[in-house]
Amino acid sequence: MRRLAPVLALCAAILTLAPGPAGATEFSGAMEAFLRAQVRSWAQDPRLIDALREANQEHADYDLTEIRRLDQVWLEETEQTRQPLIDSVMSNGGSDFLRARQAEAGGSITEIILVDNKGLNVSATGVTSDYWQGDEAKFRESFNQGPEGIHFGSIEYDDSTRTYQAQVTFTVNDPETNRPLGAMIVAIDGEALM
Repeated sequence: MRRLAPVLALCAAILTLAPGPAGATEFSGAMEAFLRAQVRSWAQDPRLIDALREANQEHADYDLTEIRRLDQVWLEETEQTRQPLIDSVMSNGGSDFLRARQAEAGGSITEIILVDNKGLNVSATGVTSDYWQGDEAKFRESFNQGPEGIHFGSIEYDDSTRTYQAQVTFTVNDPETNRPLGAMIVAIDGEALM
């Protein structure tokens, strides 16, 4: 938490000057500094890179119909005790790694999601409200923009974490080729920004 405090204080100072939803662009510089200082190195962990490579290979033939079917399965599983699809995301080494990074942040990070090149969940710190992030601006405006893609979201209420948070999403690249493998979504607690 001590390492995050200066960055979060800067984010808060900038955010208080920003009007309403436009705040996402007003504090994107501070959020990008936070990414460089803390988060980007996480995305190069071999467990996450291997998980993305494996997911991209496994999901290579998925069309939009299959993706929507799986998204519906995920939604149904959130209401059930047996959750094979959710468990496949939540019980892998990548998710363990992300939960450890979230714990180190002392509550400032509410959620971390790693998605493949189709926007499907690969690893996550908690059960998300849906499986497919690929239809959302955060994915389209990061992964689809190539190796340097990044998206800064406004502070919004998130149903899965039950908190107000601002999400920053960036492309995760293959360390050997610099080609995009997927994206990482990091949600910062809105109260930590205020």
